[in-house]
Amino acid sequence: MRKVEEFDWKSVAARWEAWHRGESRGPVFQVPVAPPAGSVKRPHHYLSQYDFSIPASEILDEIENYLAHCTYVAESYPSVWLNFGPGVLAAMIGGEAHNGIDTVWFTPGKWSGMTPDRIRPRLERDSPWFRRIEEFLFAARERHGRFHIGCTDLGGTLDVVSSLIPGEELLYALYDCPQEVRRISEEVQQAWFEAFDCFSGILPENHGYSAWDGVFSTQPYYMLQCDFCYMISPEMFGQFVLPDLRRSCRRIARSFYHLDGKGELPHLPQILKIEELEGVQWVCGAGGGELLDWVDVYRQIAAAGKKIWISPGGNFEAAAQLIDEIGKPELFVISGSVPAEREEDLRSFAASFRR
Repeated sequence: MRKVEEFDWKSVAARWEAWHRGESRGPVFQVPVAPPAGSVKRPHHYLSQYDFSIPASEILDEIENYLAHCTYVAESYPSVWLNFGPGVLAAMIGGEAHNGIDTVWFTPGKWSGMTPDRIRPRLERDSPWFRRIEEFLFAARERHGRFHIGCTDLGGTLDVVSSLIPGEELLYALYDCPQEVRRISEEVQQAWFEAFDCFSGILPENHGYSAWDGVFSTQPYYMLQCDFCYMISPEMFGQFVLPDLRRSCRRIARSFYHLDGKGELPHLPQILKIEELEGVQWVCGAGGGELLDWVDVYRQIAAAGKKIWISPGGNFEAAAQLIDEIGKPELFVISGSVPAEREEDLRSFAASFRR
């Protein structure tokens, strides 16, 4: 068992940076090997599942112990992702968060029943969810960089708006009061930047930046998204989503886009035209097929000069075939995790790009 405080951060960070700069010949990996089943307590996937009365330091003790029992192959690194649900920013700007067994969802909260012209979101630093995330970050700072902290999932701008103006209401508002929707989006994005800067600035010893997807960068990084765009046309995407994406890509040093499901594919050409966007994570969604069913999508991404995020789920043969089909292994980042019995398979797969 390697102690996390003995981890070679300098070497791993250098390999990630070489990849970002286009100086690597092969992919990078964030695929930790999990400890043998039953050997150590596995922390909750959602940190919000821990009662807020439990000190963050106690929870980090449990997480750090788990990380110390993992094995880190290639560029993989020990990391804690502050998972409080996708789009947790909604709970920091007047919305309300709700914990389920394996999920978190958000409702309008104090904006319930209000027309768009009355919704004025601002970052509320006294929100219990903002304070809880801050608590984790300050507790992690006391560990002096023994492990990395991944940014919480603040959410896509229009996705957060859809928590304040839910369901069909937002779809109607896009037609009935587009200027109000744009104003709310801009105010949400301002709150987003404020929260991102605050959280990112608490950990000077964090070694770098990452989000929920595991891409590591020594410069500010985030995985951008807009799940709501599944329900709108490319024309509306260009009007209500693209401006925020461009602003984010210019504001954050490095960014990827989370393209989630077949309904988002019509927006891919616009996304790929964002010069500052570094890469794309294509997720076909439940029942959407296998990795190799989407070679044409990956070809589009590669042809635009963007990097490609994949999570093969241990199917390294399919991942190797996809990379061979695209012909540019240096564009890929491999993410996920494998059980202890697959460690040698992972090592062999990673080594195949270093011969």
